[in-house]
Amino acid sequence: MEQNNTINPPLNSFFEQYKDTKNQGIKQPESNLSFDDLENEFSNIEEQFNSKNNVTGVLKVQSANQWIKEAKERPIPMMLFDVFWYQGEICILFADSNIGKSLLAVQIGNSISKGEAIKGFKLEAEAQPVIYLDFELSDKQFENRYSINYKDHYIFSEQFQRAEIDSDLDLTDDAAFEECLFESLTQIIEKEKAKVIIIDNLTYLKNETEKAKNASPLMKRLKALKTKYNLSILVLAHTPKRDRYKPISNNDVQGSKMLMNFCDSCFAIGASAKDTSLRYFKQIKVRNSEHLYNTDNVVITQIEKISNFLGFKFLSYGCEMEHLKQLTQTEKGKLDQDIIDLKNNMPSLSNRKIATQLGTNHTRVKRVLERNQKDNGT
Repeated sequence: MEQNNTINPPLNSFFEQYKDTKNQGIKQPESNLSFDDLENEFSNIEEQFNSKNNVTGVLKVQSANQWIKEAKERPIPMMLFDVFWYQGEICILFADSNIGKSLLAVQIGNSISKGEAIKGFKLEAEAQPVIYLDFELSDKQFENRYSINYKDHYIFSEQFQRAEIDSDLDLTDDAAFEECLFESLTQIIEKEKAKVIIIDNLTYLKNETEKAKNASPLMKRLKALKTKYNLSILVLAHTPKRDRYKPISNNDVQGSKMLMNFCDSCFAIGASAKDTSLRYFKQIKVRNSEHLYNTDNVVITQIEKISNFLGFKFLSYGCEMEHLKQLTQTEKGKLDQDIIDLKNNMPSLSNRKIATQLGTNHTRVKRVLERNQKDNGT
């Protein structure tokens, strides 16, 4: 039977209904298509049209089946750094100062740019451009880490791009600088076609990120960038002075509440109290995988320089409790007395501030003070 290439009345009516959709930013069908092709094209337009009509204010509402149908069209997230960081995620990596955050960040970026997994960790994504924003080291410090006494330098992939702040700029206006920084980052993303961004570190993007009112807008801007350019973003953050006797938790990162709300995943590097040369990796927040590396199962590593590359070496797995500080009975007694003395000398000091000053937790402070009051009959 000869194919009918004319548009029948029902389809013509359908076309009339959606002929103005180009004004709504919906792609129009090509001309000179068969009836079946046109029908498919109009079906796609109908889906786009309905999708736009499902948006009310800041909310998009549609059936669970439709969400799944749309999600099926998007690729399955691939591992960028084992289960710690997946494609399409804003991931936060935090640790104390001088623990090795920057070392690991460069090692991860180098791995992704070359498409070569770090030994002991999985990499599923193909080699791709990486932008590493380095607000910590000078170029000479960076050179030293990836050379042998400033000679025999490590050769990075050309897809690994490092950026630092132009030292000639006037950075006195924080608000103007933040706008300029995000604008520059946007331009670099578009120029390099990069999908992987590493920011070292968060506090440079916004001062006082521990305050919720500052952390929230910052994370919203990063999330908007991620959505617009389909990015994977790794953000390094500091942890304030923490209790080394307790397991690492989401409360240990600056601006913890807001940062945790907006990030997709989070992991931390802990220093071992058992051996100062050891470090351990622990998942804090997980979305795309099971919570594999928790308190009972952390990744044990060691920092070492192999030839001209300073980075982490995978060793084994272990329990976090084995690497935390352990108080002796004498130390416990001294700490308890220090808590009581500090409270007596400064009655207005809160339990949390006492805990911070003495390197413990506020729960212990509360327990010690309540027991002391009970013993003294006050």
